[in-house]
Amino acid sequence: MDIAPITLPAPSRHDQLMAKAEELEATFLAEMLAHSGLGEMQGAFGGGQGEAQFSSFLRQEQAKLIVQQGGMGLAELIFNAMMEAENGTD
Repeated sequence: MDIAPITLPAPSRHDQLMAKAEELEATFLAEMLAHSGLGEMQGAFGGGQGEAQFSSFLRQEQAKLIVQQGGMGLAELIFNAMMEAENGTD
């Protein structure tokens, strides 16, 4: 008895571009969170060097969650610009 491997359909170009646009929005949001100082602990409750080393991972995940919940609309604008550029309509 042969078992066929499970194959998933390749994502469409639309899905690929939207994923990249959302990734870019998440990266932008992570940088904005870093510059805002959100989540930085001061004094005796600070995590020291360990916290400083890994805080970027936390901010990136927080930014991804923000984008999944609708973000700030930047991904849609980026997606539309990429679609226009790909279709050659300026």
